Amino acid sequence: MSTNILIVEDEGDLSSVMADYVTAAGYAARVIADGRDALASVQRAVPDLIVLDLMLPNLDGLALCKAVREFSEVPIIMVTARVQEIDRLLGLEAGADDYLCKPFSPRELVARIKAILRRTRQPDDETRRVEIDEAARSVRIHAQLLDLTPTEYSLLAAMVKRPGTIFSRAQLLDLASRDNLDVADRAVDSHIKNLRRKLAAVLPEAEVIHSVYGIGYRFEL
Repeated sequence: MSTNILIVEDEGDLSSVMADYVTAAGYAARVIADGRDALASVQRAVPDLIVLDLMLPNLDGLALCKAVREFSEVPIIMVTARVQEIDRLLGLEAGADDYLCKPFSPRELVARIKAILRRTRQPDDETRRVEIDEAARSVRIHAQLLDLTPTEYSLLAAMVKRPGTIFSRAQLLDLASRDNLDVADRAVDSHIKNLRRKLAAVLPEAEVIHSVYGIGYRFEL
């Protein structure tokens, strides 16, 4: 059975290129240029993943994403023409699983699609490799307890609970500030650096906290 990717994009040239690359990667691609038509299509048959442009006729991407989230957890990659728009979307927690800013490489889009599908289809025992004890404010990976500061715990626990979600520096700064009232923006990068070092001690084969240029970080195991 083929994996169905719905591309909701009203720029004809761009949607054709995206569809070509998605098809070349072995998926079945369908393009819809209208937000309202796309919602009706998803209501009839939910695809395996949606690539969703923010600016669409009749129903914009943000409204469409929220409408889909009322009845489905289908993975959604939101596409926008402005980096600043991604910050706004993150603040609204629109419900997308990932974000891409135009212009982007079609190869990058395919890589994101593969990563999200791999993550959402992984066996349950893979998700249990990370254990969070909220009462003890502790994190174990492969049963190994991480030696975390209170702030490091807050940042890591939030990201682990939403794997693949991009956290902006502002969001992470807010989390860090709950443990320390005097936290500078650059301190977030320092905490992430320390977390990466501690994670590498138990997961030497993988980088699990990824930088998203100009935006923030995401956890992906």
